[in-house]
Amino acid sequence: MGLQQGSAITCPLCLTAGAEPYAEDQTRRYLRCPRCRLVFVTSDQHLSPEAEKAIYDHHQNSPDDHNYRKFLSRLTKPLTKLIAPQSQGLDFGCGPGPTLSVMMAEQGYQMSVYDLYYADDPQVLKGQYDFIASTEVVEHLASPRQELNRLWAILRPGGYLGLMTKLVTDHSGFAAWHYKNDPTHISFFSKATFHYLAKAWSASVEFIGSDVIILRK
Repeated sequence: MGLQQGSAITCPLCLTAGAEPYAEDQTRRYLRCPRCRLVFVTSDQHLSPEAEKAIYDHHQNSPDDHNYRKFLSRLTKPLTKLIAPQSQGLDFGCGPGPTLSVMMAEQGYQMSVYDLYYADDPQVLKGQYDFIASTEVVEHLASPRQELNRLWAILRPGGYLGLMTKLVTDHSGFAAWHYKNDPTHISFFSKATFHYLAKAWSASVEFIGSDVIILRK
């Protein structure tokens, strides 16, 4: 499977044409947007919704898992330093065992949850929130522009969008990067990509550790 020129392919985040070949492995090819630097796989390489959900169904995350709570705390700890008590929050992409929402509710925050496969309540996405948390979700988005703009629209002015995702660092490391091998991972962000989003949204952006990103509206 040779790399194809991507001149006619549009970036799913910023809609810029001319995505450039970036890498390939035995199963997929990866393109990179010259504008926002999103690395992505084209829609013909996406799993069907049924195949995608079958993989998610094997996830065993739950509020009873101490290690999972510790993992999520990499986002919840910095978030709680920024948001006021009793703030209204949304856990977007909560999965089959919502846990971040439980952790935040235990600290007095008013939480809602949404997940395309496990908590698909459209009314939740019509609310307004002081903060939105989304852990290990954006790398699964087939239409990141649509989904992220939708989240930004329901975030109140001054609110925070907290994300957790592994970041593309450089081309040499991408080939050996385990993160790209998950077939449900189709959109790969870098610091440059989030700086693009921050500029597009007139937002501030902060990077915490290697995989936590917080944007303020």
